[in-house]
Amino acid sequence: MVSAVLLCPGQGAQKVGMGKDLAEAFPAARDTFAAIDDALGFALSQVMWEGPEDLLTRTDHAQPAILAHSAAVWAVVGGRLAGTVAAAAGHSLGEYSAYVAAGALDLRDAARLVRRRGDLMRSAGEARPGTMAAVMGLDADQVTRACREASTAGEVVVAANFNAPDQTVISGDPGAVTRAGALLKAAGAKRVIPLRVSGAFHSPLMEPAARAFAADLDAAAVRPPAFPVVANASAEPVRDAATARRRLAEQLTSPVRWVEGVRRLADVAGAGARFVEIGPGSVLTGLAKRIVEGCATVNLGTAAEVASFVEAG
Repeated sequence: MVSAVLLCPGQGAQKVGMGKDLAEAFPAARDTFAAIDDALGFALSQVMWEGPEDLLTRTDHAQPAILAHSAAVWAVVGGRLAGTVAAAAGHSLGEYSAYVAAGALDLRDAARLVRRRGDLMRSAGEARPGTMAAVMGLDADQVTRACREASTAGEVVVAANFNAPDQTVISGDPGAVTRAGALLKAAGAKRVIPLRVSGAFHSPLMEPAARAFAADLDAAAVRPPAFPVVANASAEPVRDAATARRRLAEQLTSPVRWVEGVRRLADVAGAGARFVEIGPGSVLTGLAKRIVEGCATVNLGTAAEVASFVEAG
């Protein structure tokens, strides 16, 4: 049997209407959305399905919404994939979805954690406004050097997401991000694209959020995952609860080492593994194809995609 690697999307994958078709088609998905609504004490599913968009894209709503969508897909296809999953990973927020699929985090606990995470990140962004930009066409070393050169004692910018060999996101104080962008364009970047975000995620500017969130992680019930989850912060497989807590705490201020992580997933899963993205969108399978040449991918986000997968047996 072909082994599977789970990929769970992160913030930015949300859109109004997400998951509604799953709830209408599958009782297990509908029950998942209802459980998360109950855990949070408000109708997140209504925000997901009806918007408005500016409310859904708010960090403290977007994060649990994306987790809910991924968890709803897993509730339907988990049995079909049982015994075939070799490893999993999630991009930033998606790491929590991966731990839910691996049984390390309870669904309700995870929803409350990511809502709290999103709220703290939003607050940190309000206290010290920051920004992010995607850099296309340069390798990671060039981006990292430009960030060091653009940073000053009062303004910092860092490489925050190593998404693909030629795509890196930078994050930090607006002035430093602007300076880094200019340096990167001069160095030959094809594009430097400002991102619509509410803070400088995965940078030192998130330190206040990380400090506050550490207590929430310490109090959370975390179990050993049923299959290894490759952590963003280390790009290494996590197999025990203590390491899971530590890596999740580090994640807020550490870069997302996605390129290394996907290559590690491929090593763990072995030749011929199928990368299965569960949740909204297809960004991660697209990145996987750029990182692991010739890899097989499947997207499971819509009711039609999930139904086709389940019917295929």
